[in-house]
Order: sequence, then C-alpha cells, then structure tokens
Amino acid sequence: MRLVVIGLGYSAQRFIERHRSRFSAVTGTVRTPEKAAALSAEGLPAVAFGPEAKDPALDEILAGAEALLVSAPPGPKGDPLLQAHAGALARAKGLRWIGYLSTVGVYGDHGGGLVDEGTPPRPSSGRSRARLDAEIAWLGFGERSGTPVQVFRIAGIYGPGRNALANLAEGTAKRIVKPGQVFNRIHVDDIGAALAASLDRPRPGGIYNLADDEPAPPQDVVAYAATLMEVAPPPEIPFDEAELSPMARSFYGENKRVSNRRLREELGVRLLYPTYREGLAALWSEGEGRG
Repeated sequence: MRLVVIGLGYSAQRFIERHRSRFSAVTGTVRTPEKAAALSAEGLPAVAFGPEAKDPALDEILAGAEALLVSAPPGPKGDPLLQAHAGALARAKGLRWIGYLSTVGVYGDHGGGLVDEGTPPRPSSGRSRARLDAEIAWLGFGERSGTPVQVFRIAGIYGPGRNALANLAEGTAKRIVKPGQVFNRIHVDDIGAALAASLDRPRPGGIYNLADDEPAPPQDVVAYAATLMEVAPPPEIPFDEAELSPMARSFYGENKRVSNRRLREELGVRLLYPTYREGLAALWSEGEGRG
C-alpha cells in the first residue's frame, strides 16, 4: 500500500516510524524544499507543500496514493490540500483510505461534562472552527468520491520528547490549578495504533475520539512525573495568577471529558497507555527526563 502523508509532524512521523513495514512506499510533505531534502536524505521521501513552496511532483504522488493521511492544519481559506490538489485526488483511483487528524477542540466547552462522537460540535476558538470546517470538507469529499474518509479527533498529545518528565528536566513544568479543570491526553503511539486499526477496517464517514481513559487535572500529571523522578514538584500556581500565552490560556477555557468508547468497541483498539500514569512510567523507563 502506498501511503502519502500531508504534514510530516510529530504524530505522523512517529506513525511512520512504528508502522512503516505495512506500506510498500511512503511519501510525505513538509513546508520547505530544504526540509524535504533533509528528510529525503534520512530515508523518508518528502516534497514541499506549504505557503513557502509547492512541489509540482505532489500531483503525481497523490494520483498514485492508496492511503492518505492528512496531518497539516487548515489554512485561512480551508484545507490547503483540497483547495490546491482536488484534481489529483480525483485521479487517485487506487485511493482506499483517507485519515484526517483533527482535535477534540471542535466540541468546545462542556463544563466538565462528557462528550462523544455524537455530541454536536460547538468550537469556541477560531482554530477549532477551522478544524471543523476541514472535517466537513473532507467528509464531503469522501461522499462525492466514494473514498472512505475517517476523522480522528485527538486530545492532548504526549510522547517521547513531549511530556511532563522532559518539562521538569528542562525547568519549564508548571502546576497550574484551575478548580474542576480536566484534560484528556493520548500517547503518540496510541494515535498510531488507532490509525493502523482504521486502515484494517475503514468506515466511510467514521469519526473517532483519540483520548485516554482518564481525564485528569493537569497539575496531577506534573506531580506524578515528579514522583517518578524523585524530585519536588513545582509549586501550585492559581490559574488567575499564571503567566500563559493567549493560546495556552484558551485551552483552559474548555473543560470536558472525552469518551473513547467508539475507538475501543468499533476499531478494537486496546490502549497501550490508558492513563497518563502508564504513559509517563513507560517514558521514564525509556530514559525521558533523565537530562
């Protein structure tokens, strides 16, 4: 199966690293020709696609795709791939799976209540509204083309190099406390497992929440990481006193508990790391946070 990945970011590269053996060929896109050349030299063929540059070879690559993973964010005018390469996608007669990586942010704020894939989206931020628009566009493309499109709404991603252990080691971890606030998370390897399961059983129009089993207060995650490292956790900071970027502060404006029942029951995914505790313990054993 020939896989094309639009946007070789953290999750997409980890997916390729862990599941490359199931594909006969893998090609991805990055924003600049320089980065494309660097990745290609490392053994991951890549072409440029972004505001800075567009490689004309991408049309031919898309036309030969059998699986397409879209990880790039939407632009100001919608999904950039659908806008610029709809013709090539229409010629991709062998395309039999499309996965679109979205965000649980499309649900908006639910005051700590439970949401699932049947919950009507009501995004509160501009970036989440853009994600929802892109979801709708891709699902519409699937209906028109007959290609199975799956949408994956992803919670907070952590994994190697991106976790509370690493933040503590770098001195950047904060324990910000906002009473009642919880977040779901997902280990990057559980994202890969979900994508692999979907490739084996694609469902046209399928929407799946990729989230762990236990929504938890963010300060608890930092405290647990500190316990693993046998260091004192940073002091608690009331949310109203915390110095946060506008984007970081906006995350605290949404409070919800995300159900992953469909992921488990329909795709049969058994999470490798059902809570942050298993995930951080595994990362610690792999050397994360040891400086």
